[in-house]
Amino acid sequence: MSVFGSPVRRSAALSVVMTAVVAIVFFFPIYFMLVSAFKSEPEIISQTFSFLPLDFQGLGQFQRAAEIAPLGTYLFNSSLVAAINVGVTLLFSALAGYGFAKFTFPGRTALFLFVISTMMIPTQILVVPLFVEIKLLGWVNSYQGLIVPGMMNAFGVFMMRQYVYDIPDEIIEAARADGAGEIRIFFFIVLPLLTPALASLAIIIFIWSWGNFLWPLVAVTREELAVLATGITSYTQPYQRQPMWGAAMAVATIATLPLLVLFVFFQRYLVKGLTAAAVKG
Repeated sequence: MSVFGSPVRRSAALSVVMTAVVAIVFFFPIYFMLVSAFKSEPEIISQTFSFLPLDFQGLGQFQRAAEIAPLGTYLFNSSLVAAINVGVTLLFSALAGYGFAKFTFPGRTALFLFVISTMMIPTQILVVPLFVEIKLLGWVNSYQGLIVPGMMNAFGVFMMRQYVYDIPDEIIEAARADGAGEIRIFFFIVLPLLTPALASLAIIIFIWSWGNFLWPLVAVTREELAVLATGITSYTQPYQRQPMWGAAMAVATIATLPLLVLFVFFQRYLVKGLTAAAVKG
């Protein structure tokens, strides 16, 4: 009897094949980037593609990338922006989620619906008004203009609200009866219970902030404030009459590694946080 004789087995085999095809399609650009980071420039632009470097460059492209542009500055700026955005977004989202879930005030539902409705607005639409705003504040070409617009996230508010909503009211009421203030309740009772959700949200915000390209491209033009996502363009501009594609691939590899590490080691928490937020509340 054929291994794929039954409809169930045929369906399972087809599912495996389709999953493998999709995985290959999505993984190939990453593989191309990694391999190209170790190829020579002529080999990269050659019309004949090779799956392995024929002229292995070692760390030559990475060294060249550090020589052409301030790679260390790009790394520092990306790390700084991502760290501040993650920390502040977690705090603000948890505070807002706690307020929406455990406090009753006029217009609470309407305000919450307004907050989550902003998730439907494409980011590109907000770029111009945000730029005008930071220009009026004098924040163009500054860390403030680069960081502050990313300090609040509607999805984070929604996610925290869903988690806080499931915290029993009896725990909070007991703390109030013992004389604990709202700030103490939030930091010593609510936040510890939100640790899994905060970890998931931290990963999401880090991925978004680390890979954000459009806003840093608009908000800053000075090279000393550029992040990795925009700094890669320094290598694709004409440099000594030819773009340095090998160096660009090396920098892209460096920029991708933290995201790959997060996904490989923390994907369980990421998926759990996203799915739990969708069904809670």
